[in-house]
Amino acid sequence: MKNNHFYKKPLSNIYKKPSEVSEVTSQILYGEKFRILSKNKNWIKIKVSFDNYIGYIKNKNYTNNYKPTHKVFTLKSSIFNKLNNKTKYFLPFASKILIIQENKKFIEFEKNKWIKKTDIKKISHIEKDYLKVLKLFLKIKYFWGGKTYKGIDCSAILQLLYYYNNKFYPRDTKDQIKYSIKNAKRRIFKKGDIIFWKGHVAICVNSKKLIHAYGPEKKVLIMPITEAIDRIEITTKLIVKKVSSIKH
Repeated sequence: MKNNHFYKKPLSNIYKKPSEVSEVTSQILYGEKFRILSKNKNWIKIKVSFDNYIGYIKNKNYTNNYKPTHKVFTLKSSIFNKLNNKTKYFLPFASKILIIQENKKFIEFEKNKWIKKTDIKKISHIEKDYLKVLKLFLKIKYFWGGKTYKGIDCSAILQLLYYYNNKFYPRDTKDQIKYSIKNAKRRIFKKGDIIFWKGHVAICVNSKKLIHAYGPEKKVLIMPITEAIDRIEITTKLIVKKVSSIKH
């Protein structure tokens, strides 16, 4: 049997160890593919297929027979249990779904689970306007290991852009720094530049401002580039380690 599985709930924390009191290192989204490395009654150790990330999730809520056709292109897509009857649940951005049936305004992705057609794009869709993706997360709270509307960290915002566009990109900043093409360290920036520090990353929205999930402010926000660089150096003694750029 092929060891390919797909997560079938809106999201789950990925834990460093098989315990809910363990550190949250990342999250897995609806429709995301993974392999099982080991399992017991309560937990499975997984390797996420997209980025080879390893960690633990609960041993439930997945399938091994799944061919997604579309993906969510909104911060969070409300789930309806019948048409026009909204539940309290959502599918997060970049969730991958299979359309079972559809009507004029809604699609059904599981039995009695519907979302709006306007919230999705075809699985092959590439979003070249990366600021449209990044700005979805403005004011979302900072959460270490998070990658959804419930909370997100600095490296996840960057990775989600690539994940949505079906292109590989590492999960953690330390690996993103190694993977990204190196440019000279400089103080003159342009739109699309990625600024790396040890343990932190931000993306330039233009030559003067950047967007990042910033722990001290506890949210995703846009800041002047020089202010961010100076503040990080003053508070953490860290200087810019590398400047790269977003590639489509």
